[in-house]
Amino acid sequence: MFLRQITDAALAQNAYLIGCQRTGEAVIVDPERDVDRYLQIAAENGLRITAVADTHIHADYLSGAREMMERHGAKAYLSEEGGPDWQFEWAKGHANARFLRDGDSFHVGNIELKALLSAGHTPEHLSFLVTDHGSGATEPLGLLSGDFIFVGDVGRPDLLESAAGQVGVMEPSARTLYASLRATSVLSDHLQILPAHGAGSACGKALGAIPISVLGYERRFNPALHSALNDAEQVFVNDILSGQPEPPLYFARMKRDNRLGPALLPDGQLPQPKHLEITDLAGFLAQENIVALDLREDRQSFLLRHLKGALLAPLAGGKLPVAAGSYVDESAQILLIVNDPKEVDEAVRQLVRIGLDHVAGWITASEMTGVSDALMTAQAYITTSQLQEALAAHPEALVLDVRSADEYAARHVDGATHIAYTRLATRLNELPQGRRLYVHCGSGLRASLATAYLSKEGYNAVLVDGAFDKISNALKMPVSA
Repeated sequence: MFLRQITDAALAQNAYLIGCQRTGEAVIVDPERDVDRYLQIAAENGLRITAVADTHIHADYLSGAREMMERHGAKAYLSEEGGPDWQFEWAKGHANARFLRDGDSFHVGNIELKALLSAGHTPEHLSFLVTDHGSGATEPLGLLSGDFIFVGDVGRPDLLESAAGQVGVMEPSARTLYASLRATSVLSDHLQILPAHGAGSACGKALGAIPISVLGYERRFNPALHSALNDAEQVFVNDILSGQPEPPLYFARMKRDNRLGPALLPDGQLPQPKHLEITDLAGFLAQENIVALDLREDRQSFLLRHLKGALLAPLAGGKLPVAAGSYVDESAQILLIVNDPKEVDEAVRQLVRIGLDHVAGWITASEMTGVSDALMTAQAYITTSQLQEALAAHPEALVLDVRSADEYAARHVDGATHIAYTRLATRLNELPQGRRLYVHCGSGLRASLATAYLSKEGYNAVLVDGAFDKISNALKMPVSA
């Protein structure tokens, strides 16, 4: 048996390539849309991908299941659980699609994958018990747990409400998740837990950085799983629904597209943006619906000089899909500002994975030194230690806190407006156009992304850069007892 975890560090997402080395057949589980890398890994290991499976309708990226089925002839194994609103509509009636219910199984060579209904994160969620019959095993060695059980956490049950807009389903989903987790009590301690996400994913609040675990360990030391197995239902529900991060806006679009069918990549190829010459830049930017994404990690360089209207979306650290997914419409024509031409392919992949396909051009940051000052601007900013003085000089200004709701609730600047940076685009009408906005977060990174977006939208936004604890205590609400 061959098993490879293939990780997208930006989204903290794991796909799994599982193959039978005797027959050469393989399955890819929870693939992203740029499937060429899975095909390459399979070929390098003497395997051919004959099957693809999704654990559920994903919210954080576009699935590659349709790409694998329609372009590469793989048989797709998809959930039929969850009721009429949570079906893989795109695959219905397709000869290569097979729909699974709890207890159903399929084989790839001598490897068996058995579906286990694990609803709660989503109604249709399946996990897969993996058994290597080719080695003589009679019990599963692992659980492809999707967004059901993570290392150190479990899948969040609030996304249907907080991201997809289904009002009133958050608490019932948490109760369903509680029941699903308790049903795992019949599974063996030795099962490897092979999760779809790790630390940094927005699909949970406390995911561990260790790539895999075993069920027995998680039963003892995973707080959420331990609570489900040992505490009253309401205790679990209250805990799992508290402290969940505000999801990026693009999550709702991913749910829609993964249900109806992600668009196939033209000719199965990734976009090939063109390198723009400096002389062509002004004309390019003058076109309608152009968005420039500045991928520089050094936000100080961005603050000092950048293209007018550019969004800061650092490629390093996984902020590109979060910023682009929160601030860029799917129809936008995208210009990339990169540090190095080698970054273009990775940036294109990260954008395509969240359905931003129109990546039209790129230019390097060093080339921008030759761009006319008429096309460039700087971002107004102060440090957190200067906020008190700034507010004294501009008493009409508004403080905008773009941290998470839990951070804001723990302590915040008195009178500050709170909108998480990932939700700004839907709440701009709450911000006054005519007033100066002092925008802060916990360290300056999230606020720098938000300030660039607000400036693009015409607001008089000033970044408050630095650590929250450097803001004068005289400005903050007292610590709650």
